[in-house]
Amino acid sequence: MFSWLSRLSSLKFTLAGMILLGIGAGLSYGNPVDISVWVLIVPLALLAINLAAAILTNPRINRQPGLLIFHICLFTTVVLAGVGRLTHLDAHMELALGQEFHQNLMLEVRKGPWHSGNLDKVAFTQGRYTVDYAVGLRRGLTHNEVFVPDTAGRLVSQDVGDDRPLVIERYRFYTTFNKGFSPILTWMPDQGQPITGRINMPAYPLYDYKQDNRWTPPGTNEEIKFWLQLDTGLTMEEDWVLDGRNATAVLIVTSEDQRIELKLGEQTRLEHGVLRYDDLTTWMGYRVFYDPTIQWLFFVTVAGVFGLSHFFWVKLNLQPWMDEDEVDVDESAEQVVSKKTGV
Repeated sequence: MFSWLSRLSSLKFTLAGMILLGIGAGLSYGNPVDISVWVLIVPLALLAINLAAAILTNPRINRQPGLLIFHICLFTTVVLAGVGRLTHLDAHMELALGQEFHQNLMLEVRKGPWHSGNLDKVAFTQGRYTVDYAVGLRRGLTHNEVFVPDTAGRLVSQDVGDDRPLVIERYRFYTTFNKGFSPILTWMPDQGQPITGRINMPAYPLYDYKQDNRWTPPGTNEEIKFWLQLDTGLTMEEDWVLDGRNATAVLIVTSEDQRIELKLGEQTRLEHGVLRYDDLTTWMGYRVFYDPTIQWLFFVTVAGVFGLSHFFWVKLNLQPWMDEDEVDVDESAEQVVSKKTGV
């Protein structure tokens, strides 16, 4: 039994695990959908076994308290990293002004096989936002307002941003550069009930030159193209604040041979019905992140640093800065030099 543990604690085993972990990290970079989470879990499991065996069999580790604490924390970190990958969730979504969160709105959802969070308990509503830009359109702080229900059912305002996430049920919602405008339209078909919805335009101001989209009314083959001519006060020569309340837009509608410019409240007759431009709103893009091991990783890392610091403190204090023999030799050398120089 001891011989097997000794083999598992080998540095060759450690090297193999590190190589496999490097390969797995390269394959999973960017969190691609077609790469299994097990390319990381298997190397992490091998390294955890290697560390556990080293802690049990290596007296240089288990007989020195500081070094023992450090290796136990290192082992725990590897285990927590594996659990984090098995339980994590990463996704993106877009919410318009006044829209409530729903898990079905999330896009590009990537999650571990053990993920079992409480997304059904997450509730908040999108409010207005402003984004500060410096000269040259260098993006600064995002002030994004969301409304979260408290225990009494009242909506409480919170300000979130790229570095100030909204945290609910351990899910972290970060704002992103992906944000923009949406015209709200009402389609009144010749046959059927009117429907109202919004068309999200590309991110602004990243694609300020390309604010277009298209839509096909249900029950028809008529594709309608939209182009939004925005006036937001955008400038690159001085500081600027993106605020949807200061924006106006003309909606250009193209259908077959028709090209119509619509202002707010105006409507136009198309082949299969009437289209009305009701309002202009904004949407915000979020990154959704979930990993229940984040806080534990922080505490374990801090403990590991203290353990390693204790080990080096003890080691340095046990060894004198200069041996007595070296001091005697230095003093003898000084005496010889003094006699020769007559000093």
